[in-house]
Amino acid sequence: MPVPGEVADPTHLDTAEVLVHGAGGPLRAYLARPPADAGGVRSGVVVIHEAMGLNEHIRDVARRFAAAGFDALAPELYTRIGPPEVAEMPAIMAKLFALDDGQVVRDLEGCAAHLRGLDGASGRVGCVGFCAGGRYTLLFACSSDRVDAAVDCWGGYVQRATADDLTTPNRPVPVVDLLDLVSCPVLLVGGEEDANPSPEMLHDVHARLQAAGKDATLHVFEGAGHAFFADYRPSYREQAAFALWPEMVEFFRQHLG
Repeated sequence: MPVPGEVADPTHLDTAEVLVHGAGGPLRAYLARPPADAGGVRSGVVVIHEAMGLNEHIRDVARRFAAAGFDALAPELYTRIGPPEVAEMPAIMAKLFALDDGQVVRDLEGCAAHLRGLDGASGRVGCVGFCAGGRYTLLFACSSDRVDAAVDCWGGYVQRATADDLTTPNRPVPVVDLLDLVSCPVLLVGGEEDANPSPEMLHDVHARLQAAGKDATLHVFEGAGHAFFADYRPSYREQAAFALWPEMVEFFRQHLG
């Protein structure tokens, strides 16, 4: 199956399983970098996984960003509580909702610091996340000045904590109530056929960001629903995925250099 940005031979990249040191202790992560002999100054990109955790697909997306010239770091946000043990959505969502928003932001700040500390780093770091990772990307941009560009890919539950709760102890403030604090340019991405976030919800977030004077861009893809970039899932839509990939890369090149 064709995938956008495919890295046919990852052996030329510099990849490793690493530990990121943050306020909450070590965090496992996957690091992918351009070839060691490529030279030059590189910007960094934090790649945040879906609700299922750090899997091979997200590692592959990190390698794609490395092949495009970025240092890419994909954290395992479940490091301290363990990833979902069964591939059933209720169990996955229960594990996701057990993550504390404040701790996640601190972990992402640790990831950004790790990227800035690499040799050849430009000091500028972007963040991209998918599904649950899209929500955390937007939360990161609202809660910290350690990120220089953010791509939120269909991050759901931005208007409320869960399907049943407006807020929870782990998600005390809806992300939409923090939008006036966004510290960097934001690209919002969604599918026309998605329900969480729906196109209407994305347009609302975009309008709020613009009203707050933020640099925000919205792209809702026709003929696509939730997780259309996830080539390992039935939701994958090749045409939309191939259109999104260069848009994300160009967004980061424009705002990170």
